Amino acid sequence: MVTEMITLKLEDVFLRDIDAIVSNSGYQNRTEFIRNALREKIEEVRLKDAMIALSKLRGSSKGKTTEKDLEKIRELAFNKLNKKTK
Repeated sequence: MVTEMITLKLEDVFLRDIDAIVSNSGYQNRTEFIRNALREKIEEVRLKDAMIALSKLRGSSKGKTTEKDLEKIRELAFNKLNKKTK
């Protein structure tokens, strides 16, 4: 994986908070902490988008759905979501 350097400007107070977390939480450095925080935010946004997409499907079935049918649907939906988030 190729990495690209970016420049980030932060207020002193915010940077001190990051440094405190880095030293107290076992992160190797600021970069590792910031990468992890960005990964977590990306996953949060993807999950939110997936939940919105699923909520739009609610009630769209015209027939009676059994618990067995629902389990199959859930499994398919989560497999598709899992592939999209990788």
